[in-house]
Order: sequence, then structure tokens, then C-alpha cells
Amino acid sequence: MSANRPAAVVVLAAGEGTRMKSATPKVLHEISGRSLVGHVVAASRELDPNHLVVVVGHAREQVTAHLAEIDADVRTAVQYEQNGTGHAVRMALEELGGDRPAGTVVVVCGDTPLLTGETLAVLTATHEADGNAVTVLTAEVPDSTGYGRIVRDEATGAVTAIVEHKDATDAQRAIREINSGVFAFDGALLVDALGKVRTDNSQGEEYLTDVLGILREAGHRVGAAVGADHRQILGINNRVQLAEARALLNARLLERAMLAGVTIVDPASTLVDVAVTFGQDAIVHPGTQLLGTTHVAERAEVGPNTRLKDTHVGAGARVDNTVADTAVVGASASVGPFAYLRPGTNLGAKAKAGTYVEMKNATIGEGTKVPHLSYVGDATIGEYTNIGAASVFVNYDGEHKHHTTVGSHCKTGSDNMFVAPVTIGDGAYTAAGSVITKDVPAGALAVARGQQRNIEGWVARKRPGSAAATAAQSAADEASGER
Repeated sequence: MSANRPAAVVVLAAGEGTRMKSATPKVLHEISGRSLVGHVVAASRELDPNHLVVVVGHAREQVTAHLAEIDADVRTAVQYEQNGTGHAVRMALEELGGDRPAGTVVVVCGDTPLLTGETLAVLTATHEADGNAVTVLTAEVPDSTGYGRIVRDEATGAVTAIVEHKDATDAQRAIREINSGVFAFDGALLVDALGKVRTDNSQGEEYLTDVLGILREAGHRVGAAVGADHRQILGINNRVQLAEARALLNARLLERAMLAGVTIVDPASTLVDVAVTFGQDAIVHPGTQLLGTTHVAERAEVGPNTRLKDTHVGAGARVDNTVADTAVVGASASVGPFAYLRPGTNLGAKAKAGTYVEMKNATIGEGTKVPHLSYVGDATIGEYTNIGAASVFVNYDGEHKHHTTVGSHCKTGSDNMFVAPVTIGDGAYTAAGSVITKDVPAGALAVARGQQRNIEGWVARKRPGSAAATAAQSAADEASGER
């Protein structure tokens, strides 16, 4: 338990977000592999609070289901009508019932995905160290237009007012310290003050910021903690801001990777999700997207123009111009260019899935090569086998999928069809152009193709006067002249 462990964190996520112009609730829009509210929940969890309550309202069933998927211990409080931030926090505290917090209560917004647990920890530490009734997370911004200004007592540094832009004097508008909408409260004082919040305002709502004035008038201290990076408090209200936040978070993730010893050749064209991990000396080439829980191990190279999701790339492997989803690429293996590894693909160490190769639900042994123009589905291939070009593992009979097994040290010819279920024994060969429908014993050569038959003079009889016929006649004349 941390020294500044809060009694509760309340996440406000009840709004509709109409400016997103989307059927998806605003807080469920994603950047870098997490929903907006998911980022806030993750940052809040770093505080190790006794309770984490998310206030839901618009599309509450959908939001609640999502929260259950990402954090089973999250509690939800329903704000049936959006009657203001103060009302939302009151709903959260009522959800806690007999567990109403007696310590610090942190309130955050569900649409601030750039906010970090480290910044929230600074807020709670400052709140408790200064003995405040409420502490506002603030930020100093280059342009404070439109934001509520933080007015402080010059002698004590205490916050005396939060003045909205439209109400500010010229002197107050010159202030660069703004309100983030993130607060740390004394829990007992918060419960009492919320009962005194009035609704006699233009919106007829209960404003959480009114609690600050109530506590200050009661003689309690209102303080502030200045965030290190003003961009962390940016809220998301439309698709433009969503894209801006994605770019900022992506840059943060790439910087962290590069400082840890990863080469990102072109950060401007590289996207990564928050759960992506790297080994030292991994290299990421331009035009690459690393999504989900993808891991790129030490000395591995991925890209250019590669998209990997939930994929593990082993040490020293090379993945080039490839799309992969829920796949495993073994150490020192080679993939691409222009390969597609679908879920269930497990490529062994030193194996190869080459140009225009697609694999699905396939286990490929160490050193085995599928070099080009092939589909391997629902199959197990042993070690150090070579699959000829333009091979297809015919796994679907129209109703069911069937499995193909190819042993170790096999050599299969080009343009083979393996009609599952079928087994090719260790060390076996198959001839080019074969359609393999029966098991092949170990060490055997399978030939499954029709005998070639040449029909002399067919072109002259069936295509007289054609270019082919003319060319054939010229060849015949030339051969006759040579004789």
C-alpha cells in the first residue's frame, strides 16, 4: 500500500459526447489500444485506491460491460440524468454506501487519456502534505483562452478562486495556470459540502467546483498541485482532439521505447499500443503498426509496412511487409515480404514464411521453409521441411475443417494440393503438380498427376491462321531447314 493511497477514485464518464458525432459513446473511443476511460482507469489503478468508482450514464449498459472486461474490480454508479459534476460525484459516493470514504477522494474525468498515474500521485501527495480540504490539479499552458483561471493568495499560495474565462478580468486572463477538472478532496468534508451545493445557475446543475467555495467559506484550505506537462489534462470532445491525443500518446510510447534501447527508424510513421513491449536492440522500420500485446524481442526487426497485433516476434527474427494477428514468430525466423499470419500460427525458430504466404492455425517446425505463394491452414509441419511454391493445404470440405500433418525433413513439390485429412511421413517427397489425397509413408515419393500426352499438329488444325499457328509453322520450317 502506498503512503498516499486514496480512499476512492471517482471517474466521471456519464456524458454523451455529442461533438464526437458517433454511435459509440465518447469514453469508449480508443487510442493506442485502450478506450479513453480505459486509460483513465489504468492511471487511477496506479494509486491503489480502496475503491474505484466510474460514474456512467449515457449508454450505461455498453460502458458498464466494457469496464467489466478491462477491470473486474471497478464499481459503477449510475447518473440517470446528467445533472452536473457535483451530482455525479454524489452518485458515486452513494454507490459506496456504508463504505463512504473517510480519507482522500480523487475525482478525474473519463475523457483525459493522457493523464498519468505519476501525476495523480503528485496530486494526492501534495493534498495530504499541505493538509488541504481540496487540492486542484492545475497546469500552466501557453494559451489559457477558454479555460478557468486559478487565482491564488500571493502570501500563502492557496487557491482563492477559479474564474471562468468569460468572467475574468484582463489581469486574470493573463494568468496561465488553469483548472484541469481533476481534484483531491478530504472525503468527509466532500460528503458534507455536496449536500450544500445549489442548482441556482443557468444550467440548473450541481457543479463540483462549487464545493471549493463552500469549503473555503467554511475556513478550510484550498490548494493546488501543478502538473509537469499541461498536455496531460487535455480532454477529448471531438475527432480532431482524439487524433491529437493519439499522436501525443504515441510519441510518449515511442520515446519510452527508444530510451530503453529500441531503434525506431521513423517515429512519424510508427504506431504502437500501450501494451506493446520490446527487447533491447529491437528495430522498427517505417510504416509499422504494433498493436495489442505484441512483443518484439531483442535484436528482432519488424517492418517496413508491417501490422502486428497480439503477436510475439522472437529474438533475432525478421518480419518484413507483413500482417500478423495472434501469431508467434520464433527466434531467428523470417517472415515476408507480403506474408499474412492469421490467428493460431506458430512459426518455429529459424523457420520461414516467405513472399505471398498465408498461414492460419498452423504449427511450423524449426528450420522449415514455406518460401512463396502458398497457403498453409490447419496444419502441423515438422522440422527442416521444404514446402514447394504454390502449395495449398486444402482444409475445408464445405462444412468442416480438417488437419494436415507433414513430417520432418520432407520435400514437397511445387503446385501441390494437400487434401485434408492427410499425413506426409518423415523424409517423404511429393512430386510437383500432385494432388495428395492419401497418406504418404515415411521416405516415399508420392506422384499424383495425370500422364502428359502431346497431340501433334493440334494448333494448325484448330487455330489456323492464328499467331500461334504461324509461329509453330515457322519453327517447323526452321527445324526442317536445319535438317
